[in-house]
Amino acid sequence: MHPDLIDIGFLHLKTYGACMAVGFFVCSWLVERLSGRKDISGLLMLLAILGIAGARCAYVIENWQTQFAADPWQILRVDRGGLVFYGGLIAAIAGYFAWCIVKRESFTALSDHMCTVVPLGHAFGRIGCFFFGCCYGRRSECALAVHFPVHSPAWYAQLEAGEIAPDAPHALGVLPTQLVEAAALLAIFALLAVLYARLKSRRGFLTGLYLALYALVRFGIEYLRGDPRAEVGPLSIAQTISVCMFALGAFFIFRAARRARVESL
Repeated sequence: MHPDLIDIGFLHLKTYGACMAVGFFVCSWLVERLSGRKDISGLLMLLAILGIAGARCAYVIENWQTQFAADPWQILRVDRGGLVFYGGLIAAIAGYFAWCIVKRESFTALSDHMCTVVPLGHAFGRIGCFFFGCCYGRRSECALAVHFPVHSPAWYAQLEAGEIAPDAPHALGVLPTQLVEAAALLAIFALLAVLYARLKSRRGFLTGLYLALYALVRFGIEYLRGDPRAEVGPLSIAQTISVCMFALGAFFIFRAARRARVESL
């Protein structure tokens, strides 16, 4: 855990924010290279802003009673962490859909390019989560377990639960779910990158494949998470969204496959 990348008085840079910035610029560069378009920098910046806003709104809604009801001004303290990826993804998709309507472009005109590289940018974000200490996993003493230091999110949660004493130098061992998810995202990116040249002509297929694969990964990761999770019946909110996301991904895949069959006749 290393939340502060640079802290020299007048310059304070969070590692989490730096990881997100690197992920955004790398993804923006790759999308422009893959699409061959130089007129989408404004769109990508808009989607980044909407993504951050949506991720923050989802986190605030999920944790309103416990963190923000008594002090709503804390909503603005994004520097302290508190983003939900699915909230950002939903906001970005809505913004992209609106952009397509205004520009009269097909939804899949750019979505395959963007969805191919989104897992890479998301992996940077999850690495930032690890440095910040959020999104930690369940208690574990296995070989992969990590012990976050004093005053980390895991340390505070275990202190509140009575699992550790106030003078504990670090939290009890937890699974590094941030790194597990980052590794899975890199694997998804590698697969999509390999398939890109072969399947980019099947518009919508890579979009659907990304949505379906990440939905499966996130659904499984949720069982390993140890931080507070809001629930919808037997599932967490993220798992519920994952089910919907998988269905949407399957729709794009079948639609692209059907279009390919029709064109081959």
